[in-house]
Amino acid sequence: MTGGSAQATARQAVEEPLEDESAHQGGAAERVEPWPRGISRRATMRISDVLAALQIEFPAVTNSKLRFLEEQGLVQPVRTPAGYRQYSPADIERLRYVLRQQRDRYVPLKVIGEQLASLDSGAEDEPPSRAQLATRDGVRQTAVTGARLTSESLAREAGVDVEVVTELVGTGVLRPTASGHFDAWARDVVVLAVALREHGIDSRHLRAFRAAADRQADLVEQVVAPWRGRQAASSRARAGTLAAEVGELCTQLHTALVRAAVSELTP
Repeated sequence: MTGGSAQATARQAVEEPLEDESAHQGGAAERVEPWPRGISRRATMRISDVLAALQIEFPAVTNSKLRFLEEQGLVQPVRTPAGYRQYSPADIERLRYVLRQQRDRYVPLKVIGEQLASLDSGAEDEPPSRAQLATRDGVRQTAVTGARLTSESLAREAGVDVEVVTELVGTGVLRPTASGHFDAWARDVVVLAVALREHGIDSRHLRAFRAAADRQADLVEQVVAPWRGRQAASSRARAGTLAAEVGELCTQLHTALVRAAVSELTP
């Protein structure tokens, strides 16, 4: 090929996309960079690096959890010739998005996948947010980050007298662990119980709430039992994800039923 022919071919290769773009202006959509945009996609991070990066906000995340999310197609790390996974900063942000949607909103993985597809297509956009502190279990953010609550510290966090906590324990509404501590959800239970007390609903009436919650938890356990019985780490991760999703669905159904029943009491 002569020099002039080579230059003409190179020039044609550059010009053709421009001609195609002008011919289809306002027609076919331009290729959109997958979400998150503007973040490096150079995959140099090992799975241990990923866990370290997520640790501040999701201390409970594990290797098996990351592999499970990969199996679901929510993140696609690069594989080295030796078969090792390597992640990019963009992969980290996608993982952070998925884990937040699960933790804060209990969004099913299928829906999260649809959300990511919408973000990838450019139909929607959401700027990556900075990492946040989380509780020791990595499931929920509260003001009692990392705490093992005693009756006294729980009462202090809820802004009530310790006798209120003692009464709720006595009626079975609150259940401390074998070591005498409470989980992060206990604060919400105390605060809501106190609010109901203002309307004449005391801790004895709340036994029905406890019993209903236990029955729903039993249903969730039946759903996840097949996965919990498996030895694979990814199966255990799936069990945890499934328990959170089904549990939230039970909560939403209970809320809808109560609202429907209460609506009949109003004119």
